Amino acid sequence: MKVNHLTLGELETNCYILIDEDTREAAVIDPADGADLLKKTIEGDGLTLRYILLTHGHRDHTLAAPRLHELFPDAAVYIHESDKGQVGIYRYPMEELIDDLRFYGEGDALPLGNLRVEVLHTPGHTGGSVCLRCGTALFTGDTLFAGSMGRIDLPGARPDLMMGSLARLKQLDGDFDVYPGHMETTTLNRERQYNMYLRML
Repeated sequence: MKVNHLTLGELETNCYILIDEDTREAAVIDPADGADLLKKTIEGDGLTLRYILLTHGHRDHTLAAPRLHELFPDAAVYIHESDKGQVGIYRYPMEELIDDLRFYGEGDALPLGNLRVEVLHTPGHTGGSVCLRCGTALFTGDTLFAGSMGRIDLPGARPDLMMGSLARLKQLDGDFDVYPGHMETTTLNRERQYNMYLRML
């Protein structure tokens, strides 16, 4: 397993390319912007793009998804059903922009070559926020950051559910490399020790 990281868009969103090194199959997680750059990167690395995976529906995480899907029409686009529509200026209406949009939720798992991408529904930042677990990698979107958590004061947020989602992540067995939607990577053990929100739980 390999994870390539790009920082894209005006809000410096982390976009990840998750790669099965044996089969060269890949998934793009949160294509924030730069669909043509992503295409060049994917093709330059000799990858087959199988999925476009969205951790939630905010525009700064999904902006390039429609164009990327046009460039790679065989790549399935997944989002949680709760985030398929538009809320204020913060979300793209994915269901209107991608005709064959697919939905995933708690307990779903997607095969990626020899890898398995598991879906954890972690509402809070939005009602449809998910984290994606693959081996020892945990892609947390805007649920968990290094030393912080995602905002819960935006339209469509579920502040009543955020602490439960963070508690669930804290209680996962073992350590994980945490790949958040913004800022630097971290580890789950580090967040258990130093993140004030996890320490409250």
